[in-house]
Amino acid sequence: MKTQSENETKCCPEFDPAPWDEKIVEWDNKKFIKDRVVTLFYMPVNFGSVMKRLNKTIVNADAIMPDYLCLSDHTSKWNMDLYLAVDKDIQGATNVDFSGKFFCKVFEGAFRDTGKWCKDFENIVKSKGFKSNKLYMWYTTCPKCAKKYGKNYVVLLSKVD
Repeated sequence: MKTQSENETKCCPEFDPAPWDEKIVEWDNKKFIKDRVVTLFYMPVNFGSVMKRLNKTIVNADAIMPDYLCLSDHTSKWNMDLYLAVDKDIQGATNVDFSGKFFCKVFEGAFRDTGKWCKDFENIVKSKGFKSNKLYMWYTTCPKCAKKYGKNYVVLLSKVD
C-alpha cells in the first residue's frame, strides 16, 4: 500500500484491489478527519469542494493521507459524512479515530449497482459468520480517473463482530 507522498499521480492513484478484497483490516485508533457532503437522494452535490477543503487542510498540516483512503457514511438521502485517513491529528479539523475489525469487499462497475453491491455485501458478511455494525463506502477514484484506468472500484467496509 502506498502513501500520498510515494505517489506521483496528481489526481487519483490507480487502485490495487488485492489488499482489500474480502479481507479483514484491524485498526487501533486509525486517524481520520471528518467532514460532511450534501447529497440529493444519495447523489453527492458538493463532494469535489469538500475534498478540496480536506486536501487543503492536510497540506497545510504537512500531513499525508495513507492509501488515499476516504470512507463515506451515507447518513441520509440528504448528506453523507466523509472520513479521510491521515497520519496524525490535525489542529482545527474534526479528528476521529476508528478501532476494531473491518471486513472489506471490492466491487467494480457503475454506481447504479450500489444497491445490489450493498445486498451482496450483507450476504457475504453473514456467510462469513460476522455481524455487520456500520457500513462505509470507499470510492477509490474520481469518475475521470475511473474512466482513465478503465475500472471503477468501490470498496464496502463494515465494522464486524
